[in-house]
Amino acid sequence: MKHSIKHSLPIETAKKATVKAIEAYAERFSKFNPTSDWTTEHAAKIGFEAKGVKLGGVLALREGEVELDMDVPFLFRPFQSKAVDIIDSEIRKWIEKAKNGELDD
Repeated sequence: MKHSIKHSLPIETAKKATVKAIEAYAERFSKFNPTSDWTTEHAAKIGFEAKGVKLGGVLALREGEVELDMDVPFLFRPFQSKAVDIIDSEIRKWIEKAKNGELDD
């Protein structure tokens, strides 16, 4: 399942905002053991656990968008939109902070 979050930031600023969003998400939802591993300069494997099952996906940074591609097993699809909504909201919040010059380096 792919989901795109549009933005107007330079790609490096978008990465800083995305890293901050992932950190905030990991802190806020620590009980789900969220993980992120930047495999390239502009892509990260992300994951979390729910009901003892590991769920994962890839987050890719592109000019003008952050793309989230989640691999969600059939039994967890009812929860898919909630997870995507939470991730989307966190990334949008940090993109807005970046636009306002509020990112701490």
